[in-house]
Amino acid sequence: MTRVWISIGSNLDRERSVRGAVRELRRRFGELTLSRVYETESVGYPGPPFFNLVAGFDTSESPEMLQRLFHQLEADFGRVRQADKNAPRTLDVDLLTYGDMVRRDGAVELPRDEILRYGFVLGPLAEVAPQEIHPLAKRSYADLWADFDRDAQPLCPMYLDLEESA
Repeated sequence: MTRVWISIGSNLDRERSVRGAVRELRRRFGELTLSRVYETESVGYPGPPFFNLVAGFDTSESPEMLQRLFHQLEADFGRVRQADKNAPRTLDVDLLTYGDMVRRDGAVELPRDEILRYGFVLGPLAEVAPQEIHPLAKRSYADLWADFDRDAQPLCPMYLDLEESA
């Protein structure tokens, strides 16, 4: 079994999408480690604010299988993939890490580069896995978060009861 960390985000029908994603992930993978839910502004384009969180679980599924499962989950919640990859979406589920695997083969990127670029990924990851080491940066997520420019990408903690998603 390998520990994986994923990001979950939504800026359309946010509460239903995030709760539903957590429910379906629990059904498939069992116990999840969840960060708090954060509201963040859209980054890179104008759009409604997002709900974002990070989830972790152990799995024997391959990275490719996880990607297929996540794309199906997104589609199940109404996501339509468009030419504009920054378009608003009901659900975005991305594989951030797969153990300490490093992979850049065009099919799967591990660890996902968004970890080091976006506060809405790094902040929640540092919350749930502070002592884990980024496979490329060779620093803990807590240390990386401590050095991150939080003013440029503020996170607003939200109360969203994900236990009822069980």
